[in-house]
Amino acid sequence: MLQGSLPHPPPSIRSYKVSNNMLSGEIEPMFCNLPSLVVLDLSNNNMTGTLPPCLANLTNSLQVLSLQSNHFISAIPPTYTKNCRLTMMDLSQNQLQGKIPRSLAHCTQLEELILGNNLINDSFPHWLGGLPKLKVLTLKSNRLHGVIGKPQTKSDFSKLQVIDLSNNHLRGKLPSDYFNIWNAMKVHSTNLLSPYMLANTSFQNREYVWYDYYNYAVTLAMKGRNLKYENVPDSISAIDLSSNELEGEIPEAIGELKLIRMLNLSNNKFSGRIPLSLGELSNLESLDLSRNKLWGKIPPQLSKLNFLVVFNVSYNKLEGAVPQGAQFNTFNNDSYEGNSGLCGYPLTETCGNPEVPASTHLGWDEAEDEGMWSVIKFGWKIVLTGYGGGLILGMSLGWNFNAWKYGWLSRVLGKWVVSNSWNGSNWYGFSWISVWKKVPWNY
Repeated sequence: MLQGSLPHPPPSIRSYKVSNNMLSGEIEPMFCNLPSLVVLDLSNNNMTGTLPPCLANLTNSLQVLSLQSNHFISAIPPTYTKNCRLTMMDLSQNQLQGKIPRSLAHCTQLEELILGNNLINDSFPHWLGGLPKLKVLTLKSNRLHGVIGKPQTKSDFSKLQVIDLSNNHLRGKLPSDYFNIWNAMKVHSTNLLSPYMLANTSFQNREYVWYDYYNYAVTLAMKGRNLKYENVPDSISAIDLSSNELEGEIPEAIGELKLIRMLNLSNNKFSGRIPLSLGELSNLESLDLSRNKLWGKIPPQLSKLNFLVVFNVSYNKLEGAVPQGAQFNTFNNDSYEGNSGLCGYPLTETCGNPEVPASTHLGWDEAEDEGMWSVIKFGWKIVLTGYGGGLILGMSLGWNFNAWKYGWLSRVLGKWVVSNSWNGSNWYGFSWISVWKKVPWNY
């Protein structure tokens, strides 16, 4: 493992790769005088200091610039010319400050721009949408602010497959226009290139050589873990807008991005219902909508997502039954906590009145029988009501009759009259035939 300052390279070097060592110190200005340099990889070291502004001049030949996971504290080199040939720039996990240089718009060959985990203070760089080959844009954990805004043209970010703007201060509504034009997330590209093919104009006939097998790689946060994906263009499309201040409804148009494998909109201020169109994202593996203000039911259409392994809608205002079947049988309580209105497996709260499925319909004969039975039930209700009312009225009149006519009955019945100790329980011992003969009922 290399230690100390950077070894001095020969002037004609084309690939300078010293990643994953313990090198320290600053990048010396002499690195700006390497006209044939195509790959500069100093990643995962202990480098410090500022980035020499003259590094931007190298981009007339430089195609891969990888300085991630160091301790650089300056601004990003500001000046990139129209001859810029950069294909990949990774300056993540440093302490870079300031704004994203607008001159990067000249780097029309740029496919991967990774500037996450820095101190960049800027608005959303919508002007990067004009880069015709940009596939990966990672600006997470910076100080981006303001609204995302609508795209400037119908071709903005048309090749984009991974966008990570998480852990910033972006606010406002999420423009649905972007989802309509992010075509690379809808259909597979016919021009997939896994490693960077680096052209060297010093060779005759513009011979293409493989200086290094540089794959697209991106690290995405999924359920609290950082997962590294290789060969990004071949395998993954992802959107991570978590931990911002975005609000409003989640656009239905997001369901058009059929190739998405990860969607993270957690920890924002989204409201409204969960879009039914999310059920059309057949390749989705991870869906995190937690810690928003979503309400309504979890769409049963989501149970069609056969590849879904991570699902989180916790801490919203959702209600109703949790969808069942397929992948939903594998999620635990953590996926739903903080929604007091939800019920059904795997929650302990059972659903009191399960709804009749929408696909259930009665035939005409069944409907007739159902209608007839309803009439019968209604008729019996009337009969029982009348019977009950008559019974109560009769008992009441009988009691009054007994109380008011006791003296009269005593005089008429004569020897059949009971003693003064008589009570209602002895009444049933009378001979009703004798009473019928003696009592003048036409009084």
